[in-house]
Amino acid sequence: MARITFIEPDGTPRIVEAEPGMTVMEAAVKNNIRGIAAECGGACACATCHVYVDEAWREATGHPEAMEEDMLDFAFDVREASRLSCQIKVTDALDGLIVRVPEKQF
Repeated sequence: MARITFIEPDGTPRIVEAEPGMTVMEAAVKNNIRGIAAECGGACACATCHVYVDEAWREATGHPEAMEEDMLDFAFDVREASRLSCQIKVTDALDGLIVRVPEKQF
């Protein structure tokens, strides 16, 4: 299990446990994280699971592939730390991951 801290838009931290193999988006939906709509269900076809990956975790979570970068064009307030949480696979190495949920998704 990996523990992931979601910082909700109002600053509230929510720590959830995620099983290796699921995505960060799936962990958010399963735990009712406010601000993660996940409208496409993880198909990388929307930007409603946009998060900001904490700087200390950017290397561990990797870089967006071309399709993800294209979808991030539809996200609100995209930053260097922006990722679609549906594209971040949970592994034991991500235990302690911190992501921030934007004020709004689109």
